Amino acid sequence: MWPDIETISSRNSAVLRFGARRIKPSFSSKYLTLVKKAGSSSGRTNIKFQHCVKPSSLAVIEKTVANHRQQKSQMRKIISFMHMSLDGFVAGPNGEMNWIKVDEEIFDYVGNRINESDTALYGRVTYEMMENYWPTAGDGPTASKHDIEHSKWYKKAHKIVLSKTMKNEGFTNTTIINDNLSDTINEIKQQPGSEIALFGSPTATHSLIQLNLIDGYWLFVNPIILGEGIPLFANIKDKTKLKLLTTRQFTCGVIELNYTVDRQ
Repeated sequence: MWPDIETISSRNSAVLRFGARRIKPSFSSKYLTLVKKAGSSSGRTNIKFQHCVKPSSLAVIEKTVANHRQQKSQMRKIISFMHMSLDGFVAGPNGEMNWIKVDEEIFDYVGNRINESDTALYGRVTYEMMENYWPTAGDGPTASKHDIEHSKWYKKAHKIVLSKTMKNEGFTNTTIINDNLSDTINEIKQQPGSEIALFGSPTATHSLIQLNLIDGYWLFVNPIILGEGIPLFANIKDKTKLKLLTTRQFTCGVIELNYTVDRQ
Protein backbone atom coordinates (compact mmCIF):
# COMPACT_ATOMS: atom_id res chain seq x y z
CA MET A 1 0.00 0.00 0.00
CA TRP A 2 1.33 3.41 -0.95
CA PRO A 3 -0.71 5.87 1.15
CA ASP A 4 1.53 8.83 0.33
CA ILE A 5 1.02 8.58 -3.42
CA GLU A 6 -2.23 10.02 -4.63
CA THR A 7 -3.75 11.98 -7.46
CA ILE A 8 -6.05 14.92 -7.45
CA SER A 9 -7.86 15.10 -10.76
CA SER A 10 -10.24 17.42 -12.51
CA ARG A 11 -11.76 17.41 -15.94
CA ASN A 12 -8.71 18.72 -17.77
CA SER A 13 -5.82 18.40 -15.35
CA ALA A 14 -4.31 16.21 -12.67
CA VAL A 15 -1.84 16.56 -9.85
CA LEU A 16 0.32 13.66 -8.65
CA ARG A 17 1.39 14.00 -5.04
CA PHE A 18 4.32 12.13 -3.46
CA GLY A 19 4.05 13.01 0.24
CA ALA A 20 4.54 16.77 0.39
CA ARG A 21 5.77 16.99 -3.19
CA ARG A 22 3.30 17.68 -5.99
CA ILE A 23 3.83 17.26 -9.71
CA LYS A 24 1.36 18.63 -12.21
CA PRO A 25 2.00 16.66 -15.39
CA SER A 26 1.08 17.50 -18.93
CA PHE A 27 -0.51 14.62 -20.77
CA SER A 28 1.12 11.96 -22.93
CA SER A 29 0.57 8.15 -22.96
CA LYS A 30 2.97 6.26 -20.68
CA TYR A 31 1.96 7.60 -17.35
CA LEU A 32 -1.07 5.55 -16.35
CA THR A 33 0.78 2.22 -16.62
CA LEU A 34 3.68 3.50 -14.54
CA VAL A 35 1.59 4.76 -11.67
CA LYS A 36 -0.71 1.77 -11.61
CA LYS A 37 2.34 -0.40 -10.98
CA ALA A 38 3.39 1.83 -8.10
CA GLY A 39 -0.06 2.51 -6.77
CA SER A 40 -0.92 -0.30 -4.39
CA SER A 41 0.10 -3.80 -3.37
CA SER A 42 -3.52 -4.91 -3.60
CA GLY A 43 -3.87 -3.74 -7.19
CA ARG A 44 -6.10 -0.81 -6.31
CA THR A 45 -5.22 2.61 -7.65
CA ASN A 46 -6.66 6.06 -7.26
CA ILE A 47 -5.57 7.23 -10.72
CA LYS A 48 -8.66 8.74 -12.35
CA PHE A 49 -7.26 10.07 -15.60
CA GLN A 50 -6.16 8.12 -18.65
CA HIS A 51 -3.28 10.04 -20.18
CA CYS A 52 0.31 10.61 -19.22
CA VAL A 53 3.14 13.01 -18.78
CA LYS A 54 5.79 14.19 -21.20
CA PRO A 55 9.22 12.52 -20.96
CA SER A 56 10.71 15.34 -18.86
CA SER A 57 8.01 15.02 -16.20
CA LEU A 58 8.00 11.23 -16.51
CA ALA A 59 11.69 11.10 -15.56
CA VAL A 60 10.98 13.00 -12.36
CA ILE A 61 8.10 10.68 -11.51
CA GLU A 62 10.12 7.55 -12.27
CA LYS A 63 12.97 8.74 -10.04
CA THR A 64 10.59 9.61 -7.22
CA VAL A 65 8.85 6.24 -7.46
CA ALA A 66 12.21 4.41 -7.57
CA ASN A 67 13.42 6.27 -4.46
CA HIS A 68 10.18 5.48 -2.68
CA ARG A 69 10.45 1.79 -3.56
CA GLN A 70 14.02 1.71 -2.26
CA GLN A 71 12.94 3.27 1.02
CA LYS A 72 10.13 0.72 1.31
CA SER A 73 12.52 -2.18 0.68
CA GLN A 74 14.84 -0.93 3.43
CA MET A 75 12.10 -0.62 6.04
CA ARG A 76 11.93 -3.16 8.82
CA LYS A 77 9.47 -5.97 8.26
CA ILE A 78 6.90 -7.47 10.60
CA ILE A 79 6.90 -11.28 10.39
CA SER A 80 3.98 -13.20 11.87
CA PHE A 81 5.36 -16.30 13.62
CA MET A 82 2.45 -18.63 14.24
CA HIS A 83 1.63 -22.26 14.93
CA MET A 84 -1.59 -23.34 13.26
CA SER A 85 -3.74 -26.38 12.60
CA LEU A 86 -4.24 -27.79 9.13
CA ASP A 87 -7.68 -26.14 9.00
CA GLY A 88 -6.32 -22.69 9.81
CA PHE A 89 -6.83 -22.26 13.55
CA VAL A 90 -4.15 -20.88 15.87
CA ALA A 91 -5.90 -21.82 19.12
CA GLY A 92 -8.91 -23.74 20.30
CA PRO A 93 -12.26 -22.07 21.09
CA ASN A 94 -11.03 -21.13 24.57
CA GLY A 95 -7.47 -20.35 23.54
CA GLU A 96 -6.20 -23.92 23.97
CA MET A 97 -2.74 -24.53 22.55
CA ASN A 98 -1.97 -27.98 23.96
CA TRP A 99 -2.26 -29.43 20.45
CA ILE A 100 0.86 -27.61 19.22
CA LYS A 101 3.85 -29.88 18.57
CA VAL A 102 7.27 -28.52 19.50
CA ASP A 103 10.54 -30.33 20.10
CA GLU A 104 14.27 -29.61 20.12
CA GLU A 105 14.44 -29.79 16.32
CA ILE A 106 11.86 -27.02 15.99
CA PHE A 107 13.29 -25.01 18.90
CA ASP A 108 16.76 -24.99 17.33
CA TYR A 109 15.44 -24.12 13.88
CA VAL A 110 13.24 -21.28 15.11
CA GLY A 111 15.93 -20.02 17.47
CA ASN A 112 18.39 -19.47 14.62
CA ARG A 113 16.08 -16.91 13.05
CA ILE A 114 14.69 -15.37 16.22
CA ASN A 115 18.19 -14.72 17.53
CA GLU A 116 18.82 -12.46 14.54
CA SER A 117 15.86 -10.27 15.51
CA ASP A 118 16.07 -7.54 18.14
CA THR A 119 12.35 -6.77 18.53
CA ALA A 120 9.31 -8.79 19.59
CA LEU A 121 5.70 -7.75 18.94
CA TYR A 122 2.81 -9.04 21.05
CA GLY A 123 -0.82 -8.49 21.84
CA ARG A 124 -1.53 -7.82 25.51
CA VAL A 125 -2.62 -11.35 26.44
CA THR A 126 0.40 -13.00 24.81
CA TYR A 127 2.75 -10.41 26.29
CA GLU A 128 1.48 -11.09 29.80
CA MET A 129 2.01 -14.83 29.26
CA MET A 130 5.55 -14.22 28.01
CA GLU A 131 6.37 -11.77 30.80
CA ASN A 132 5.23 -14.25 33.45
CA TYR A 133 7.57 -16.94 32.15
CA TRP A 134 10.55 -15.91 30.05
CA PRO A 135 12.44 -13.43 32.26
CA THR A 136 13.30 -16.22 34.73
CA ALA A 137 12.78 -19.33 32.56
CA GLY A 138 16.50 -19.94 32.18
CA ASP A 139 17.42 -19.54 35.85
CA GLY A 140 16.33 -22.86 37.31
CA PRO A 141 18.56 -25.96 37.60
CA THR A 142 16.23 -27.93 35.32
CA ALA A 143 15.97 -25.24 32.62
CA SER A 144 16.24 -26.66 29.11
CA LYS A 145 18.63 -25.43 26.44
CA HIS A 146 15.72 -23.65 24.76
CA ASP A 147 14.61 -22.03 28.03
CA ILE A 148 18.08 -20.67 28.68
CA GLU A 149 18.65 -19.38 25.15
CA HIS A 150 15.23 -17.81 24.62
CA SER A 151 15.14 -16.30 28.10
CA LYS A 152 18.43 -14.58 27.37
CA TRP A 153 17.11 -13.30 24.05
CA TYR A 154 13.78 -12.18 25.54
CA LYS A 155 15.42 -10.05 28.21
CA LYS A 156 17.51 -8.22 25.60
CA ALA A 157 14.81 -7.80 22.94
CA HIS A 158 12.74 -4.65 22.68
CA LYS A 159 9.09 -5.48 23.27
CA ILE A 160 6.20 -3.80 21.43
CA VAL A 161 2.74 -4.46 22.87
CA LEU A 162 -0.59 -3.63 21.24
CA SER A 163 -3.10 -2.88 23.98
CA LYS A 164 -6.02 -0.53 24.56
CA THR A 165 -5.82 -0.90 28.34
CA MET A 166 -2.12 -0.93 29.27
CA LYS A 167 -0.39 2.37 29.98
CA ASN A 168 2.98 3.19 28.47
CA GLU A 169 4.76 3.68 31.78
CA GLY A 170 6.79 1.62 34.21
CA PHE A 171 8.07 -0.80 31.58
CA THR A 172 11.70 -1.45 30.71
CA ASN A 173 12.67 -1.71 27.05
CA THR A 174 8.98 -1.92 26.13
CA THR A 175 6.71 0.21 23.96
CA ILE A 176 2.95 0.13 24.47
CA ILE A 177 0.78 1.14 21.49
CA ASN A 178 -2.75 2.18 22.47
CA ASP A 179 -3.90 4.03 19.35
CA ASN A 180 -2.76 5.39 15.98
CA LEU A 181 -1.65 1.86 15.20
CA SER A 182 -0.84 2.33 11.52
CA ASP A 183 1.16 5.54 11.96
CA THR A 184 3.04 4.25 15.00
CA ILE A 185 3.96 0.92 13.42
CA ASN A 186 5.13 2.62 10.23
CA GLU A 187 7.32 4.95 12.31
CA ILE A 188 8.85 1.94 14.06
CA LYS A 189 9.45 0.24 10.72
CA GLN A 190 11.52 3.20 9.60
CA GLN A 191 13.76 3.04 12.66
CA PRO A 192 17.07 1.14 12.56
CA GLY A 193 16.87 -2.51 13.53
CA SER A 194 16.17 -6.03 12.37
CA GLU A 195 12.91 -7.64 11.37
CA ILE A 196 10.16 -7.54 13.99
CA ALA A 197 8.89 -10.93 15.15
CA LEU A 198 5.14 -11.02 15.87
CA PHE A 199 4.70 -13.92 18.28
CA GLY A 200 1.27 -15.56 18.17
CA SER A 201 -1.18 -12.89 19.33
CA PRO A 202 -4.14 -13.62 17.02
CA THR A 203 -6.15 -10.52 17.95
CA ALA A 204 -3.18 -8.24 17.31
CA THR A 205 -2.44 -10.16 14.12
CA HIS A 206 -5.99 -9.58 12.85
CA SER A 207 -5.64 -5.84 13.48
CA LEU A 208 -2.30 -5.67 11.67
CA ILE A 209 -3.62 -7.69 8.73
CA GLN A 210 -6.55 -5.29 8.32
CA LEU A 211 -4.08 -2.40 8.08
CA ASN A 212 -1.78 -4.27 5.68
CA LEU A 213 1.12 -3.98 8.13
CA ILE A 214 2.33 -7.60 8.12
CA ASP A 215 5.17 -8.26 5.68
CA GLY A 216 5.59 -12.00 6.05
CA TYR A 217 4.01 -15.14 7.49
CA TRP A 218 6.23 -17.73 9.13
CA LEU A 219 3.77 -20.53 9.73
CA PHE A 220 4.19 -23.91 11.39
CA VAL A 221 1.35 -26.16 10.29
CA ASN A 222 0.57 -28.90 12.80
CA PRO A 223 -0.80 -32.28 11.72
CA ILE A 224 -4.20 -31.81 13.31
CA ILE A 225 -7.69 -30.63 12.34
CA LEU A 226 -9.35 -28.70 15.18
CA GLY A 227 -12.72 -28.09 13.58
CA GLU A 228 -13.25 -24.87 15.54
CA GLY A 229 -11.23 -22.24 17.33
CA ILE A 230 -9.52 -18.90 16.74
CA PRO A 231 -8.62 -18.54 13.05
CA LEU A 232 -5.40 -17.05 11.75
CA PHE A 233 -7.27 -15.10 9.08
CA ALA A 234 -10.57 -13.40 9.86
CA ASN A 235 -12.70 -10.79 8.06
CA ILE A 236 -10.33 -10.64 5.10
CA LYS A 237 -11.65 -8.25 2.45
CA ASP A 238 -8.74 -7.92 0.03
CA LYS A 239 -6.53 -10.45 -1.71
CA THR A 240 -2.88 -10.53 -0.61
CA LYS A 241 -0.30 -12.12 -2.89
CA LEU A 242 2.43 -14.13 -1.19
CA LYS A 243 5.78 -15.56 -2.25
CA LEU A 244 6.94 -18.84 -0.72
CA LEU A 245 10.54 -18.42 0.45
CA THR A 246 11.22 -21.70 2.24
CA THR A 247 9.46 -24.79 3.46
CA ARG A 248 10.58 -27.62 5.73
CA GLN A 249 9.10 -30.80 7.14
CA PHE A 250 10.04 -31.69 10.70
CA THR A 251 10.27 -35.18 12.14
CA CYS A 252 7.21 -34.62 14.35
CA GLY A 253 5.05 -33.94 11.29
CA VAL A 254 4.97 -30.14 11.52
CA ILE A 255 5.55 -28.29 8.23
CA GLU A 256 7.08 -24.82 7.99
CA LEU A 257 5.71 -22.41 5.39
CA ASN A 258 7.71 -19.20 5.14
CA TYR A 259 6.00 -16.54 3.02
CA THR A 260 6.74 -12.91 2.23
CA VAL A 261 4.01 -10.52 1.14
CA ASP A 262 4.39 -9.69 -2.55
CA ARG A 263 4.01 -5.90 -2.73
CA GLN A 264 4.97 -5.58 -6.42
